[in-house]
Amino acid sequence: MASVTVRGWVLCTVSLLNFAFVFISGADFIRFISYRAIYHNITGETTLCQDSIPWPEALQDSSVLWSLVVDVGLLALFTTQHSLLAWSPVKQALQSVLGALNRTAYCFTTALTLQILMRYWQPVTSAPCLWSVRHTPWSLWFPLLCFTLHFLCWTIICSILMIFDYPELLGIKQVYYECLGLGDPLSQKSPSAQRFLSHLRHPVCLELGVVLWLLPCLSLDRLLLAGTLSTYLACAHSLDKQDLAYMCAQFNSKIQLLNEPHRGSADTLDRDNGNHKEK
Repeated sequence: MASVTVRGWVLCTVSLLNFAFVFISGADFIRFISYRAIYHNITGETTLCQDSIPWPEALQDSSVLWSLVVDVGLLALFTTQHSLLAWSPVKQALQSVLGALNRTAYCFTTALTLQILMRYWQPVTSAPCLWSVRHTPWSLWFPLLCFTLHFLCWTIICSILMIFDYPELLGIKQVYYECLGLGDPLSQKSPSAQRFLSHLRHPVCLELGVVLWLLPCLSLDRLLLAGTLSTYLACAHSLDKQDLAYMCAQFNSKIQLLNEPHRGSADTLDRDNGNHKEK
């Protein structure tokens, strides 16, 4: 019993430390995606591109080419990790080794590759922007509009992650069920839910697309980042009509649950009125 207790404490500690690391990495990713491209555009603190340099000259610049090579390698590292560890044979092999910590390891390696990408990302500042809003009054108002929409999209993304059972997404629920001897939480879901979750790799594609592309200035390295991640998000989805039917059924059931208290109150009020009339 003592060994089981110690094992449970170890699993919980590893899971919670991973949760903290993933949370910090998520905050860093928001700053990486939105802060530099919008805030620095408003203040002019950092030059994101050089419109005075012609494209032929910029594309022959060794510093520009080296930055693009490094950025391509970082994106390849992230997409390879994210896809390889989600591949069924690799996932099953890791599950047999790591057990309840399989999802925790996946989230940890994802956050780690994101940290490497953000830390070593090379901005291309010696090439023109593909677009740049620099004429008044739009040079002030458009960045503010971008900031508002980015804030709204990140709020929606965080809300969706909460709805999609973030303890299970981060591996906390798997460890909790393991400590209680309940098995894998995914196995207790219906076959339709398991099928839907296997097809829905990323539930926030539209919002991520907005924060990737809606910018006051689009530099060459940002084009590479936005294009690669958008393509990856689009290719990762495989939803079909059966998944859509499941989503509609779940949505309708939640609407009915929300309406039941109001319906119960109305029925109670009708009975009270009927009793009052009888008296």
